[in-house]
Amino acid sequence: MLIGEVARRSGVSARMLRHYERLGLVRPTGRTGSGYREYSGQDIRRIFHIESLRSLGLSLREIGRALEDPGFAPSALVGDLIRQTRERITAETELLTRLRRIDAADPADWGEVLQVVPLLQALGSKSADARQRAALSSADEVPVPVEALVEAVLNETEPNVAGALSWALARSGDDAGPALLAQGLGSPAAAVRERAVRCLAEMPGDEAAAQLRDALAHPDAVVRGQAALALANRGTAGVVPALIDMIVAGLDDTGAADALSVLAGDDATADRIAAGFADRLADTGTDAAARGRLAQALAGIPGTEAAGVLVGLSGDEDRAVALTAAYLLRLRDAE
Repeated sequence: MLIGEVARRSGVSARMLRHYERLGLVRPTGRTGSGYREYSGQDIRRIFHIESLRSLGLSLREIGRALEDPGFAPSALVGDLIRQTRERITAETELLTRLRRIDAADPADWGEVLQVVPLLQALGSKSADARQRAALSSADEVPVPVEALVEAVLNETEPNVAGALSWALARSGDDAGPALLAQGLGSPAAAVRERAVRCLAEMPGDEAAAQLRDALAHPDAVVRGQAALALANRGTAGVVPALIDMIVAGLDDTGAADALSVLAGDDATADRIAAGFADRLADTGTDAAARGRLAQALAGIPGTEAAGVLVGLSGDEDRAVALTAAYLLRLRDAE
C-alpha cells in the first residue's frame, strides 16, 4: 500500500508518516519498482498502535520506547500520565474559573480587566497581608465577582482577613452571596461550615436571614448555634428553643443566655422563654451541669414566670444548682 492510500485510510497525513519514518517509529517494509514507499499490513498495524498511544498523551519518544523495549513497564508510564493529566486539568480548571470571574465582573474595557486580574490573584496569595488588602480594595476600587469573595472567605484561616472578606462580601450587595455561602454549610470540613455560617451572620437582608433559618436544622450543632445567635441579634424570637438547646449542651451558653435576655424585652416573650426553661428542666435527661447553666441564664430573664422556675431550682437535688438559684432569687428580691 502506497503512502497516499495509507494516509487516506489511517487519517495520518503523508507528512506525519514521513516524520515517523525519520524518527524510526515506522519504516515501510518495501519499495515499488519506481522507488515509492510501500507499507505492509504489519506496518499499518504499527501506525495504528502509534496513534493509539498518542491519544493517551504519550510523546513520540515515549511511544518509541513502548514499542521497541520489551522490558518497558507500561504501569509506571500510565501513572505518570495520570498525574500529568490531573495537573493539566487542575491548571485548566483554575484558568476557566478565573476567566468566568473576569466575565462576571463585566469589565467595560481592558483597563478594568487588568485591574480585576491582579486582585483575583491577590485573593489567592500566600501572604495574609496581600489577601487582606485585596479584600478591602475589592469593596471600593474594583468590583470583584461574588463567587471569588465567597471562595476566599470559606478558605480563609486568618481571622482578620476573614473579617475583611466578610465585610467586602456584605458591601458587595450581590443577592447571590447568601446562597453561595450556604453551599459552604455542606462542606465536610467543620472549619469551612463555621466560616460559612459566621459570614452569613454578617450579611444583611432577607435572603441571608432565610439561609440562617434553614441552618437551624443543620446536623452540626456549631452551625445551628451560630445561626441561632445571628437570628437572635436580628430580633427573631423563634430561635428561643435553639438558644436553650445551646445552654443545655454548654455550647456558647453565655452567648445564648445574653441573646435570650435581649429577646426577653417584653413580659409575654419573657414568660415564653421561662416556660421553655421549665420544659427543659422537667426533662429527666437534663443533668446537673445543664440545670446549673439554665439557672444562671435565668438571671437575665425578667418576670414572675422566670422567678417561679428559680424557686423550683432552689430545691434542686444538686446543692450547687440549688445554691445558685437561691442566690439569684435573693438578688431579684433586692431589686
